[in-house]
Amino acid sequence: MFKKAALCGFLGAALSVAPAVTLADTSYPERQVRVLVGFSPGGTTDVLARIVANELSKSLDETFIVENRPGAGSNIASEQAARAKADGYTLLMMAITSTINQTLYKNIRFNIKEDFTPVALVATVPNILVANKNTPYNTVEEFVAFAKADPDAVVYSSSGSGTSIHLSGELFKQEADVEMLHIPYQGSGPAMTALLGGDVHVMFDNMPSAAPHVAAGNLKALAVTTAERSETFPDVPTLQESGYPNINVTSWFGLVAPKGTPPEIIEKLHATVDEILQKPEVLEQLDGLGAIPSKLSTAEFGEFIDAETASWGEVINRGGISVD
Repeated sequence: MFKKAALCGFLGAALSVAPAVTLADTSYPERQVRVLVGFSPGGTTDVLARIVANELSKSLDETFIVENRPGAGSNIASEQAARAKADGYTLLMMAITSTINQTLYKNIRFNIKEDFTPVALVATVPNILVANKNTPYNTVEEFVAFAKADPDAVVYSSSGSGTSIHLSGELFKQEADVEMLHIPYQGSGPAMTALLGGDVHVMFDNMPSAAPHVAAGNLKALAVTTAERSETFPDVPTLQESGYPNINVTSWFGLVAPKGTPPEIIEKLHATVDEILQKPEVLEQLDGLGAIPSKLSTAEFGEFIDAETASWGEVINRGGISVD
């Protein structure tokens, strides 16, 4: 989430000035590489990690294996990666959750900036604000007016306390100055079921999860949370267009390594991922997930992580949110 510099600005700059990169002259890897994932198998983070690991295995002629370490909002995997030897043989598929957790958890035992080196931002996924089909509002303006007329009238679901879906709702509450009751569920599936069944009224969700229900007419799409409209629903406005310029939320996924990993290994991994993200078969897989391939330098990815951490920290501190 950026309030001053949108992700698309980074992408545009990267595409226009990034020089051609050649693979670093290093024998890495010489044995199996672990890619840690802080979530259970089957989710977007896991699927993207497996796509990248499979392609890295083919490109670098060595096995890259995904290891799932779910728990504590992905903190278990992050801490394990942060404490791993900085030799390139342990990587982490980081997601937006990690930048949220840095402020959300008061007793967190790793620091994103001090313990990790960015490798490559792999992909982003647009988010969308959707409402139950039976709600009386069809636009963001109507929704906000409804919520302000009766502060106890709106209930929203999320995939769990402290998730980016939850925090997107909190950000909207702060920017629109409305009240909404938050009901967390154990995962996005149950949260979506509650929305479809009318147990809650609205939800912020990843585009790939919500799109089929919108297309089927079971949900109303009020707005997308990104700076630009989505190709999936080009007629749905952004929240910025709807009067909330500070809202630009995009779910993202990228590879990081323990701080101190040799720069030639970081360069080789980044260059290889960059090549992978240009393969037609990989682009087809990403498109099937509703994911948009990214092209940032390692330095730009680091700046992106810093901005995300700062912005979500502001949202959490303003809302007095904690899960400890």
